[in-house]
Amino acid sequence: MEKITAAITCVGGYVPEYRLTNQELETMIETTDEWIRTRTGIEERRILKGEGLGSSDMGVEAVKNIFDKKGISPDEIDCVICATVTPDMVFPATANLIADKAGIKNAFSFDIAAACSGFLYALTTGAAYIESGRYKKVIVVGVDKMSSIIDYSDRTTCIIFGDGAGAVLLEASTDGTGILDSIMRSDGSGAKHLHMKAGGSVKPATVETVLAKEHFVYQEGQAVFKFAVKGMADVSYELLQRNNLTADDIAWLVPHQANLRIIDATANRMDLPREKVMINIQKYGNTTAATLPLCLWDWEKQLKKGDNIVLSSFGGGFTWGATWVKWGYNS
Repeated sequence: MEKITAAITCVGGYVPEYRLTNQELETMIETTDEWIRTRTGIEERRILKGEGLGSSDMGVEAVKNIFDKKGISPDEIDCVICATVTPDMVFPATANLIADKAGIKNAFSFDIAAACSGFLYALTTGAAYIESGRYKKVIVVGVDKMSSIIDYSDRTTCIIFGDGAGAVLLEASTDGTGILDSIMRSDGSGAKHLHMKAGGSVKPATVETVLAKEHFVYQEGQAVFKFAVKGMADVSYELLQRNNLTADDIAWLVPHQANLRIIDATANRMDLPREKVMINIQKYGNTTAATLPLCLWDWEKQLKKGDNIVLSSFGGGFTWGATWVKWGYNS
């Protein structure tokens, strides 16, 4: 019996129209365009504007993008997995809302919350459903409306994050392409460095928590940076080692777009030149669960069937991981 792997057969994406530039941030907080660019690599980020719009509204656009490109019907989809830490509401799952808005009626859907590593966690989960033979078409969405949980008077976080969505379609393959290996890790002791103080079951929302600004991202930048550099770089290198791959075998590194220095450290650990690294942080900032699929969306036309690509991420939790994909199609 031929080995079944889960291949990415289409990529969709969506970013809001509004651009929040470094120059605009200069009018809001004490910072400069040069300071932001030299420390993060970010020049602008997209922000979702409009009353009553949430993560599902961006996610459904990425899914519809896949339907348009592949010419498939919503009825063909078996499962929708959404990676997000900015759900439309605590329940129902944002995946449920995306499926409803996209007209997907024959699937089950659920969310995964792993912060910036959410898309990789969801991708490996979706791949397992395909590999088992249980499902034929699984959509994995990475989406976050980070502007909804950012304090725009906190210059340590508001310069970093943006809004966006990306999605991939997974289908069975027997030609050697697809998701070939993954290493996923987590360490809950890192929670103290990156979290949201209130809004969960430990500290439900009150007037006091809102006034204390405890419903925004709290991040200890230096500690997170240190862990992220080591986590992303080490796990990516480990993935190459255990599959006997070298830098020459890799066509592209697809790194989480958190900080240009973290991206460079990961590429250096893998001995990869900058021209093999997907970087769009300057356009979108850190869109959390959406960064990896948005890279694939931006680079889709440059990817060739058989290309070895490594997706790598690090996020709050702490969560981190790396996945080896042999690309499944020519655009």
